[in-house]
Amino acid sequence: MTTTTGPLLTASGLHIAFPGRRGAARARAVDGVDLDIAPGEIVALVGESGCGKTTLARSLLGLVPPTGGQVTFAGQALDYSGRALKSYRKRVQLILQDPSGSLNPRHTVYDAVAEGLRIHGYRGDEQAAVAGALSRAGLRPPERFFLRYPHELSGGQRQRVVIAGALVLEPELLVADEPVASLDASVRGEILALLLSLRDELGLSALVVTHDLGLAWNIADRVAVMYLGRIVETGAVEQVLTAPQHPYTQALLSVLPEADGEPVVLTGEPPDPSRIPGGCRFHARCQILASGEAERAGVAGACRTEELPVLAGGSAEQVACHWAAARGKGAGRKAD
Repeated sequence: MTTTTGPLLTASGLHIAFPGRRGAARARAVDGVDLDIAPGEIVALVGESGCGKTTLARSLLGLVPPTGGQVTFAGQALDYSGRALKSYRKRVQLILQDPSGSLNPRHTVYDAVAEGLRIHGYRGDEQAAVAGALSRAGLRPPERFFLRYPHELSGGQRQRVVIAGALVLEPELLVADEPVASLDASVRGEILALLLSLRDELGLSALVVTHDLGLAWNIADRVAVMYLGRIVETGAVEQVLTAPQHPYTQALLSVLPEADGEPVVLTGEPPDPSRIPGGCRFHARCQILASGEAERAGVAGACRTEELPVLAGGSAEQVACHWAAARGKGAGRKAD
């Protein structure tokens, strides 16, 4: 485990752009993100499909080199050379949402979990390491699962095998992309409880990528809400989800079953990341602007024309919104 006293992982000014088709403008999938994850902290990265959260997560894993900014881990800048990345990926492991797609149907559970050890040239007792990982993932007694195949397991058991395959390398950070989206409701709570217990027992950090604010409430210490390539609100999960300041966060929360009041139906789809609008990037869909509240607060013009600053990556509560700033609760100055 790392002994760093600062953030375990930091993204600083991260930009990721992809070439446009047939001469079109580059798609700015991640358009200026600062994000810290502390040792032992679980951060939920939340937003609609297409907001850039999966691209950001893949970059933090070293799978997508940034076009600007950098990623640091335990105080060291991420090196994208082959040998350095191999070492890094032993310390940072990915858990995907679909366990069936993550597991080779022709490999036994034992081989699936041992694969990472073999890739990284593990020289210890392979069987003991596999058994320990399966046991920590809640598959006990582990020997009972060694020779079973994925099709012989339930969905929850398959996800536990995927988690065991990550744990066997003794990582310091897990990146979980929609880790319970494909599971039955009855099993989701068990997997979330497992991830929390792993944090408590092993000191693991985790970035949980999800569209589900209810999941964030149940598992995260801190939440970062992402829209069109940028984090627009961040802070302690209790603060952000009980008193959201950004209209986008308010809209996402309003559709949860337990939410009070009428749900906010956002108009249209998120803009094309190759044509990000000026001003606040949410203004074309913003219910506060549409209702006249922003006009009454004297910020409607700023919403349409003045760009907002990139939020800092620390743990403080922050929001990038001219309307929230007018109410004394957000960052609304024009970006430098």
